[in-house]
Amino acid sequence: MINLRKKWINAASFLLLAATLLGTSAPGALAAAAKTPQPETVGIVALGDSVTAGYEPGMTISSTPYGYAERLLEQAWFHGKRAELSNYGILGLKTAGLRQLTAAIKDGTAITADSIQPGIADPRLPSFAAKAEQTKADIAAAKLITITIGGNDVSSLLQQAKDLSDADLQARVQELLAAYTDNVTAALENLRAINPNATIIIADQYQPVPQLYAGQSYAKLMSAAASFTQAADRLAASVTRPDAPVLVAHAASLFAGQEGSLTHIIADSDFHPTQLGYETIAKAFTEEVWGDYRVPASFLTPSASQRPMTIVVNSQELNTPNKPVVRSGQNFLALADVLKAMGASGKWDNKTSSATIVYGGRTVVITIGSKTILADGRKIAVDTPAFLQKNGKEVKTYLPLAALASGLGFDVEYSAQLRTAFINP
Repeated sequence: MINLRKKWINAASFLLLAATLLGTSAPGALAAAAKTPQPETVGIVALGDSVTAGYEPGMTISSTPYGYAERLLEQAWFHGKRAELSNYGILGLKTAGLRQLTAAIKDGTAITADSIQPGIADPRLPSFAAKAEQTKADIAAAKLITITIGGNDVSSLLQQAKDLSDADLQARVQELLAAYTDNVTAALENLRAINPNATIIIADQYQPVPQLYAGQSYAKLMSAAASFTQAADRLAASVTRPDAPVLVAHAASLFAGQEGSLTHIIADSDFHPTQLGYETIAKAFTEEVWGDYRVPASFLTPSASQRPMTIVVNSQELNTPNKPVVRSGQNFLALADVLKAMGASGKWDNKTSSATIVYGGRTVVITIGSKTILADGRKIAVDTPAFLQKNGKEVKTYLPLAALASGLGFDVEYSAQLRTAFINP
């Protein structure tokens, strides 16, 4: 299982937050913050083929993927959600394999390459098989299940299209789509037996071959892709329920005419999305769930090396003159805006050089220069103590983000790809 949340939490632990509480001489306290209920975590389970796995040419078993599923996790954070991702994408998986895999997970039977799909060669499959119970638990707890499947079923058409008449091609397409419908319907039934209420989103199958490469076959392939979309729409409509939606992420239309920039062409029938392609697929999924796909405003900067760190608090990107401060390779960020965005209250004590922050019934005391903070009376060690720094005419208090998150219960995530810290209640 590829669990990106765990990896990014480790990255976030090195990220430190700087915050203004009123300055060193500000008297009194802000109005007490109302207690807020602890929001639930959105569990995302991604199932399917190499597109789900985020595969690109040159990747190895030790590579960390950054595909559509990982971007969907970022979008959950961007939209103010606590979220976790469990990615079970299997290279080379076909719809029949997905059917067998979900049946084995549901029934608790052994998962082997031959029992799922003879000849499948994903080197990670043994590790997936060893975690079958965890996979079932992840599916049972998921709020969102995403699926990309079908590309390996229809890949043969990429070469056959040029040699088949329109009638023969259409007959072959209908044959493949009948098997697709049967297999995916059965897979959905297996998933519903494990989790009756999760939202499930299936991607339609984009046509990956550029017109320049496909030549006269391009129109035939686009027609086949349109038939695939129609089949996915019909399938979803036949099984969806108001309390358990089954939706379609329409990625195919977004690839039309853009195949060359969105696809790696490895061999005649081996195609995988580029990073731009994975972002395109992620947009299709995100729009089904949250309506809009977001990127940091800093991405308007042409050069990635010039992009500053972005802070997103409770789905809102902070726009403040209190820019990050770097000390000993650590990033410190301005906190006053974070506390304001979260609705936390705070007061400053000149005598003890300490700040008291209250949020959701929790109280954290942070003392300048101390390598511990007090969270509801409990000491928490911090690698770098809080410090004061003058910004213009004001003196600001800077403190560790991870410690504040632990003390006040904020969810803190970091995406290295976006250079963005996400702070959610």
